Amino acid sequence: MTRYGFLSTFPPTRCGLATFTESLSDALVLVGDEEGTIVRVLDQPEDRSPRDVRARSRVRTDLIADDRVSTVRATSTLNACDVAIVQHEYGIFGGRDGDQVLEVLAAMTIPTIVVLHTVLVAPTPHQREVLIEVCRLASVVVVMTTRARENLGACYAVDLGRVHVIPHGVQHVGLSESVPHSGRRVVTWGLLSPGKGLEWGIRAMAELTDVTPPVEYIVAGQTHPKVLAHAGENYRTMLTALAAELGLDSSVHLDGRYLDAAQLAALIASADAVLLPYDSVDQATSGVLAEAVAAGVPVVATPFPHAVELLSGGAGTIVRHQHPDSIANALREILTGPSVADRMRETALREAHETTWSAVADRYRVLTARLLAARAA
Repeated sequence: MTRYGFLSTFPPTRCGLATFTESLSDALVLVGDEEGTIVRVLDQPEDRSPRDVRARSRVRTDLIADDRVSTVRATSTLNACDVAIVQHEYGIFGGRDGDQVLEVLAAMTIPTIVVLHTVLVAPTPHQREVLIEVCRLASVVVVMTTRARENLGACYAVDLGRVHVIPHGVQHVGLSESVPHSGRRVVTWGLLSPGKGLEWGIRAMAELTDVTPPVEYIVAGQTHPKVLAHAGENYRTMLTALAAELGLDSSVHLDGRYLDAAQLAALIASADAVLLPYDSVDQATSGVLAEAVAAGVPVVATPFPHAVELLSGGAGTIVRHQHPDSIANALREILTGPSVADRMRETALREAHETTWSAVADRYRVLTARLLAARAA
């Protein structure tokens, strides 16, 4: 029996890493001879709601930011497993640039797989030091794109022999039956925060008012919890005001719900195109992008690293950062050119089954088996 330990945010926390870890752990512990232990990363202690049955049954302990006692408890819990899978993002751990994780990794006595969700191409000196040390302390490192692996070698001088590329897993593969709706539908989903570039998407919609049938833009998702804590709903309010100013009240819809799996599947199936107008030039991975491509929906995205790599084969179009004209032109081509959209769908679906969570979990199993065999030898 292989006992997996996971260090990450985890539901009911709502963020990309929490969803990633839930999906990966579900896929890994699906077979009867494996177990999973979650050590949940939190900014501050939280009472576990009696309604949160799933979290209570799987989360063994919490790693609290800048809390020494919880750090010791977290490392002890993970070391009781056979292998630890650690999700790394600078912003989830305590300390400067999340350097609290270094203490945890240094105390690991079991093989440790560190999954990097961000590989900055222009880090601060301290961010660079932290990531180099994270990679040094890990038994192996996993990134989700070839570009991220190359950046580790070029910018951080990490030994690439210890770096493995395993793609982001997806839930919704090959959604063939579209959901009936009037007009053309462009969608974006995920937690809202400044930097998502949604204002450029809304401005692009103002240039598509002549398209028939009319174009509808749906932005689905709650405001990111950390943004909500320090800035409230300012970003959402700004987006709503912008849509009104441009006369798009009836065509731009900000859905503030956090969609469950069924709701998200229905939204994706209803989309004629997915728009990811992110401002970031460093985003190494995007679960939204992976889901959209796996579902065969044409994607329009700015040139963040994951998009450049994943769309290079023709599953979507890369547009300029913060450039409504470029976004509008790309969407117009997809929405008014059936052959363009069909070609993108065929390209996207060709290798989609290799990124299902079950397929991704199998690759983590192989990696785990190698680590355990090497340790035994």
